[in-house]
Amino acid sequence: MPAPAPAAPSVGELDGGAQLSIHALSRSFGDRVVLRDVDLDLIPGELVAILGASGSGKSTLLRIAGGLDAATSGTVTLDGRPVTGVDPRIALGFQEPRLLPWRSVADNIALGLPPKLPRAERNTRISELLRLIGLTDFAAHRPREISGGMAQRTSLARALARRPEVLLLDEPFVALDALTRLRMQDLLLSVLDEAPTTTLLVTHDVDEALQLADRIVVLGADAGAAGARIQQLVVVPGSRPRDRGSAQLAELRAQLLGALGIDRHAH
Repeated sequence: MPAPAPAAPSVGELDGGAQLSIHALSRSFGDRVVLRDVDLDLIPGELVAILGASGSGKSTLLRIAGGLDAATSGTVTLDGRPVTGVDPRIALGFQEPRLLPWRSVADNIALGLPPKLPRAERNTRISELLRLIGLTDFAAHRPREISGGMAQRTSLARALARRPEVLLLDEPFVALDALTRLRMQDLLLSVLDEAPTTTLLVTHDVDEALQLADRIVVLGADAGAAGARIQQLVVVPGSRPRDRGSAQLAELRAQLLGALGIDRHAH
Protein backbone atom coordinates (compact mmCIF):
# COMPACT_ATOMS: atom_id res chain seq x y z
CA MET A 1 0.00 0.00 0.00
CA PRO A 2 1.57 3.35 -1.05
CA ALA A 3 2.12 5.98 1.64
CA PRO A 4 -0.48 8.77 1.74
CA ALA A 5 0.30 11.48 -0.81
CA PRO A 6 1.63 14.72 0.62
CA ALA A 7 -0.80 17.56 0.48
CA ALA A 8 -0.70 20.20 -2.21
CA PRO A 9 -0.08 23.80 -1.15
CA SER A 10 -3.24 25.37 0.23
CA VAL A 11 -5.36 27.38 -2.18
CA GLY A 12 -4.46 30.54 -0.32
CA GLU A 13 -0.79 30.11 -1.18
CA LEU A 14 -1.29 30.20 -4.95
CA ASP A 15 -3.57 32.00 -7.36
CA GLY A 16 -4.50 31.81 -11.02
CA GLY A 17 -5.70 29.01 -13.24
CA ALA A 18 -8.16 26.22 -12.54
CA GLN A 19 -8.17 23.14 -10.36
CA LEU A 20 -7.20 20.17 -12.52
CA SER A 21 -8.40 16.83 -11.14
CA ILE A 22 -7.49 13.40 -12.51
CA HIS A 23 -9.43 10.57 -10.89
CA ALA A 24 -9.06 6.78 -11.25
CA LEU A 25 -7.61 7.28 -14.73
CA SER A 26 -6.51 4.25 -16.76
CA ARG A 27 -5.51 3.91 -20.40
CA SER A 28 -5.07 0.75 -22.43
CA PHE A 29 -4.15 0.20 -26.06
CA GLY A 30 -5.62 -3.18 -26.88
CA ASP A 31 -4.19 -5.62 -24.33
CA ARG A 32 -1.41 -3.24 -23.31
CA VAL A 33 -2.15 -1.28 -20.14
CA VAL A 34 -0.21 2.00 -20.10
CA LEU A 35 -1.74 3.84 -17.11
CA ARG A 36 -3.56 2.36 -14.14
CA ASP A 37 -5.68 4.11 -11.52
CA VAL A 38 -3.93 7.49 -11.58
CA ASP A 39 -5.26 10.06 -9.10
CA LEU A 40 -3.87 13.58 -9.06
CA ASP A 41 -5.25 16.98 -8.04
CA LEU A 42 -3.57 20.27 -8.97
CA ILE A 43 -4.75 23.38 -7.18
CA PRO A 44 -4.99 26.71 -9.04
CA GLY A 45 -1.55 28.13 -9.83
CA GLU A 46 0.39 25.00 -8.87
CA LEU A 47 3.12 23.50 -11.06
CA VAL A 48 3.42 19.72 -10.89
CA ALA A 49 6.19 17.86 -12.73
CA ILE A 50 5.85 14.27 -13.93
CA LEU A 51 8.96 12.09 -13.94
CA GLY A 52 9.25 8.53 -15.19
CA ALA A 53 11.22 6.23 -17.45
CA SER A 54 10.58 6.23 -21.18
CA GLY A 55 7.34 4.41 -21.91
CA SER A 56 5.92 4.98 -18.42
CA GLY A 57 2.91 6.87 -19.77
CA LYS A 58 3.92 10.47 -18.98
CA SER A 59 3.00 11.91 -22.37
CA THR A 60 -0.12 9.73 -22.56
CA LEU A 61 -1.30 11.19 -19.25
CA LEU A 62 -0.62 14.71 -20.53
CA ARG A 63 -2.49 14.06 -23.80
CA ILE A 64 -5.52 12.75 -21.91
CA ALA A 65 -5.46 15.77 -19.59
CA GLY A 66 -5.38 18.01 -22.69
CA GLY A 67 -8.27 16.24 -24.41
CA LEU A 68 -6.05 14.91 -27.22
CA ASP A 69 -6.65 11.31 -26.14
CA ALA A 70 -9.43 9.58 -24.21
CA ALA A 71 -9.02 7.54 -21.05
CA THR A 72 -10.16 3.93 -21.03
CA SER A 73 -11.66 4.67 -17.62
CA GLY A 74 -11.59 7.51 -15.12
CA THR A 75 -12.14 11.25 -15.42
CA VAL A 76 -10.35 14.57 -15.96
CA THR A 77 -12.09 17.73 -14.75
CA LEU A 78 -11.34 21.46 -14.56
CA ASP A 79 -13.05 23.14 -11.63
CA GLY A 80 -15.41 20.17 -11.60
CA ARG A 81 -16.30 20.36 -15.31
CA PRO A 82 -15.31 17.35 -17.43
CA VAL A 83 -12.62 17.63 -20.10
CA THR A 84 -13.99 15.94 -23.22
CA GLY A 85 -11.96 16.55 -26.34
CA VAL A 86 -9.84 19.60 -27.12
CA ASP A 87 -10.73 22.28 -24.58
CA PRO A 88 -10.18 26.06 -24.97
CA ARG A 89 -9.42 26.28 -21.26
CA ILE A 90 -6.25 24.23 -21.79
CA ALA A 91 -3.07 25.12 -23.72
CA LEU A 92 -0.29 22.74 -24.68
CA GLY A 93 3.41 23.25 -25.29
CA PHE A 94 5.50 20.61 -27.05
CA GLN A 95 9.15 19.59 -27.45
CA GLU A 96 9.37 21.41 -30.77
CA PRO A 97 8.25 25.05 -31.15
CA ARG A 98 6.10 24.17 -34.20
CA LEU A 99 6.16 27.72 -35.56
CA LEU A 100 4.88 28.55 -39.04
CA PRO A 101 8.03 29.52 -40.98
CA TRP A 102 6.29 32.11 -43.18
CA ARG A 103 4.85 34.04 -40.22
CA SER A 104 6.68 36.52 -38.01
CA VAL A 105 7.23 35.97 -34.29
CA ALA A 106 4.28 38.28 -33.54
CA ASP A 107 2.03 36.51 -36.03
CA ASN A 108 2.94 33.09 -34.63
CA ILE A 109 2.00 34.29 -31.16
CA ALA A 110 -1.27 35.65 -32.56
CA LEU A 111 -2.26 32.12 -33.61
CA GLY A 112 -2.97 31.37 -29.95
CA LEU A 113 -5.45 34.24 -29.53
CA PRO A 114 -9.25 33.79 -29.66
CA PRO A 115 -10.33 34.31 -33.31
CA LYS A 116 -12.91 37.04 -32.64
CA LEU A 117 -10.79 39.22 -30.40
CA PRO A 118 -11.08 42.93 -31.38
CA ARG A 119 -8.01 44.21 -33.25
CA ALA A 120 -6.97 46.74 -30.59
CA GLU A 121 -7.16 44.14 -27.82
CA ARG A 122 -5.36 41.66 -30.06
CA ASN A 123 -2.45 44.04 -30.67
CA THR A 124 -2.23 44.92 -26.97
CA ARG A 125 -2.12 41.27 -25.97
CA ILE A 126 0.61 40.45 -28.51
CA SER A 127 2.69 43.39 -27.26
CA GLU A 128 2.26 42.20 -23.65
CA LEU A 129 3.38 38.69 -24.55
CA LEU A 130 6.39 39.90 -26.53
CA ARG A 131 7.46 41.95 -23.52
CA LEU A 132 6.87 38.99 -21.20
CA ILE A 133 9.22 36.73 -23.19
CA GLY A 134 11.73 39.48 -23.98
CA LEU A 135 11.25 39.46 -27.76
CA THR A 136 9.74 42.88 -28.44
CA ASP A 137 12.66 43.77 -30.73
CA PHE A 138 12.20 40.53 -32.69
CA ALA A 139 8.46 40.82 -33.36
CA ALA A 140 8.89 41.04 -37.15
CA HIS A 141 11.52 38.28 -37.44
CA ARG A 142 10.75 34.95 -39.07
CA PRO A 143 11.52 31.65 -37.24
CA ARG A 144 14.64 31.06 -39.38
CA GLU A 145 16.03 34.40 -38.17
CA ILE A 146 15.90 33.61 -34.45
CA SER A 147 17.63 31.10 -32.16
CA GLY A 148 16.15 27.86 -30.85
CA GLY A 149 15.63 29.43 -27.44
CA MET A 150 13.80 32.39 -28.97
CA ALA A 151 11.62 30.00 -30.97
CA GLN A 152 10.72 28.12 -27.77
CA ARG A 153 9.91 31.42 -26.06
CA THR A 154 7.60 32.26 -28.97
CA SER A 155 5.92 28.87 -28.60
CA LEU A 156 5.39 29.49 -24.88
CA ALA A 157 3.87 32.92 -25.57
CA ARG A 158 1.53 31.39 -28.16
CA ALA A 159 0.37 28.82 -25.58
CA LEU A 160 -0.32 31.57 -23.04
CA ALA A 161 -1.94 33.95 -25.54
CA ARG A 162 -5.57 33.24 -24.68
CA ARG A 163 -4.87 33.16 -20.94
CA PRO A 164 -5.52 29.44 -20.46
CA GLU A 165 -6.62 28.05 -17.14
CA VAL A 166 -4.22 25.11 -17.46
CA LEU A 167 -0.86 24.84 -19.24
CA LEU A 168 0.40 21.38 -20.22
CA LEU A 169 4.07 21.15 -21.18
CA ASP A 170 5.61 18.02 -22.74
CA GLU A 171 9.40 18.31 -22.30
CA PRO A 172 9.38 21.83 -23.78
CA PHE A 173 13.12 22.47 -23.29
CA VAL A 174 14.60 19.06 -24.15
CA ALA A 175 15.94 20.14 -27.57
CA LEU A 176 17.81 23.17 -26.19
CA ASP A 177 21.45 23.38 -25.16
CA ALA A 178 22.17 23.26 -21.43
CA LEU A 179 22.63 27.01 -20.89
CA THR A 180 19.57 27.98 -22.94
CA ARG A 181 17.56 25.37 -21.08
CA LEU A 182 18.45 26.93 -17.72
CA ARG A 183 17.46 30.35 -19.06
CA MET A 184 14.15 28.98 -20.31
CA GLN A 185 13.44 27.46 -16.91
CA ASP A 186 14.00 30.85 -15.30
CA LEU A 187 11.83 32.52 -17.95
CA LEU A 188 8.98 30.06 -17.36
CA LEU A 189 9.08 30.82 -13.64
CA SER A 190 9.00 34.57 -14.25
CA VAL A 191 6.12 34.20 -16.74
CA LEU A 192 4.09 32.09 -14.32
CA ASP A 193 4.86 34.55 -11.53
CA GLU A 194 3.37 37.36 -13.63
CA ALA A 195 0.56 35.27 -15.16
CA PRO A 196 -0.15 32.40 -12.72
CA THR A 197 -1.47 29.30 -14.49
CA THR A 198 -2.02 25.75 -13.26
CA THR A 199 0.78 23.80 -14.97
CA LEU A 200 1.53 20.12 -15.56
CA LEU A 201 5.06 19.52 -16.86
CA VAL A 202 6.45 16.27 -18.28
CA THR A 203 10.23 16.03 -18.04
CA HIS A 204 13.03 13.44 -17.92
CA ASP A 205 15.24 15.93 -16.08
CA VAL A 206 15.19 15.55 -12.28
CA ASP A 207 17.00 18.87 -11.79
CA GLU A 208 14.47 20.66 -14.00
CA ALA A 209 11.62 19.19 -11.97
CA LEU A 210 13.25 20.30 -8.72
CA GLN A 211 13.81 23.83 -10.02
CA LEU A 212 10.32 24.37 -11.42
CA ALA A 213 7.78 22.24 -9.57
CA ASP A 214 5.82 22.65 -6.36
CA ARG A 215 5.29 18.88 -6.34
CA ILE A 216 6.82 16.01 -8.32
CA VAL A 217 5.06 12.84 -9.44
CA VAL A 218 7.06 9.71 -10.23
CA LEU A 219 5.21 7.37 -12.61
CA GLY A 220 6.13 3.72 -12.81
CA ALA A 221 4.81 0.17 -12.85
CA ASP A 222 4.86 -2.19 -9.87
CA ALA A 223 6.85 -5.38 -10.38
CA GLY A 224 4.70 -7.87 -12.24
CA ALA A 225 1.80 -5.41 -12.61
CA ALA A 226 0.39 -3.97 -15.82
CA GLY A 227 0.28 -0.21 -16.30
CA ALA A 228 2.07 2.68 -14.64
CA ARG A 229 0.70 4.39 -11.58
CA ILE A 230 1.94 7.08 -9.22
CA GLN A 231 4.86 5.58 -7.28
CA GLN A 232 5.83 8.72 -5.40
CA LEU A 233 4.40 12.21 -4.96
CA VAL A 234 6.76 14.60 -3.20
CA VAL A 235 6.54 18.23 -2.19
CA VAL A 236 9.58 20.27 -3.25
CA PRO A 237 10.78 22.40 -0.32
CA GLY A 238 11.12 26.15 -0.63
CA SER A 239 9.45 28.62 -2.92
CA ARG A 240 10.27 29.30 -6.57
CA PRO A 241 12.83 30.28 -7.79
CA ARG A 242 15.08 27.92 -5.87
CA ASP A 243 18.81 27.81 -5.30
CA ARG A 244 20.08 25.17 -7.72
CA GLY A 245 22.96 24.43 -5.35
CA SER A 246 20.75 23.76 -2.30
CA ALA A 247 21.84 20.78 -0.17
CA GLN A 248 18.16 20.08 0.54
CA LEU A 249 17.46 19.76 -3.18
CA ALA A 250 20.53 17.54 -3.61
CA GLU A 251 19.12 15.13 -1.03
CA LEU A 252 15.74 15.07 -2.77
CA ARG A 253 17.47 14.64 -6.13
CA ALA A 254 19.15 11.46 -4.87
CA GLN A 255 15.80 10.18 -3.60
CA LEU A 256 14.12 10.80 -6.97
CA LEU A 257 16.97 9.20 -8.93
CA GLY A 258 16.62 6.15 -6.71
CA ALA A 259 12.88 6.04 -7.39
CA LEU A 260 13.71 6.07 -11.12
CA GLY A 261 16.05 3.10 -10.69
CA ILE A 262 19.27 5.08 -11.05
CA ASP A 263 22.15 4.41 -8.65
CA ARG A 264 22.28 7.58 -6.61
CA HIS A 265 25.91 6.93 -5.64
CA ALA A 266 26.91 7.25 -9.29
CA HIS A 267 25.67 10.83 -9.44
